[in-house]
Amino acid sequence: MIDDGTGLLTIGELARATGLTVRTIRYWSDEGVLTPVARSAGGYRLYDAGSVARLELIRTLRELGLGLGAVRRVLAGERTVAEVAAAHVAALDAQIRALKVTRAVLSSVARRGSTAEETTLMNKLARLSAAERSRIVEDFMAEVFEGLDTADPDIRRRLRFAPADLPDDPAPEQVDAWVELAELIQDPQFRATMRRAVEFNAADRGPDVPPGTSLWFMSRLVQLAGEALRDGVVPEAPEAGDVLRGVLGDADPAAVLERMEAATTVQLARYRELAAVVRGLEPQPAYEREFSWVVAALRARAGG
Repeated sequence: MIDDGTGLLTIGELARATGLTVRTIRYWSDEGVLTPVARSAGGYRLYDAGSVARLELIRTLRELGLGLGAVRRVLAGERTVAEVAAAHVAALDAQIRALKVTRAVLSSVARRGSTAEETTLMNKLARLSAAERSRIVEDFMAEVFEGLDTADPDIRRRLRFAPADLPDDPAPEQVDAWVELAELIQDPQFRATMRRAVEFNAADRGPDVPPGTSLWFMSRLVQLAGEALRDGVVPEAPEAGDVLRGVLGDADPAAVLERMEAATTVQLARYRELAAVVRGLEPQPAYEREFSWVVAALRARAGG
């Protein structure tokens, strides 16, 4: 404290009182967040007890990560501490989400021994913003369901169709799955395959077809094919025809075969598997053996 009866502090005394360095206090003063209350006869900055309290607030806000611009607005009364804190929390949340994705990408790269090219692609796709990832999904959905959801507004729910997005804190395997899924749903060939499968499901929903028929059909087909496999019935055997008639009735085998081939491709099975991983769920059974048996049995009777 200078010995003139004013009770004012030099910058050195202020530094000793707060534990901050003279250099830091001078910098904050130069930036306009800690204005000196007076100047000495020699031109040195002088501060009062209010400056000490102000300095403690500045230090607290800076330690919490706020920039000097935000600190200046708080001290000027333009924004409250609560408002600035809420904005800073939102910014930190975004940074944390980005860091978690980065961590998952690096973990996956280390685990897989990825090449430089694979690492670049993985990082590029995984670090897309939520809005950018959403655009990829929406573009895919628009192409696959164009015109169909107008005629059948319930079709997406019936198919339980909702492409998965990365969670905020993804595991490395979820990053792997999302990267592959993002590439898959942008592939024109896969989009055409998915569109064809959706069209078959949409055709099932006529005015006389009760809800759930499509799911019942597939469940029953899997059940009967599983029984045939356990009984050792080969697809070409006459007994296989009896199995098919148990669920198909008098339907044209060629028409059913076309539908089955559209719904049981390797790409569609992989899509379902990847979506389950991204959602953090156990993959649903693919029933590959059962569907392969049905397709072979239908081909034997459709002349394929």
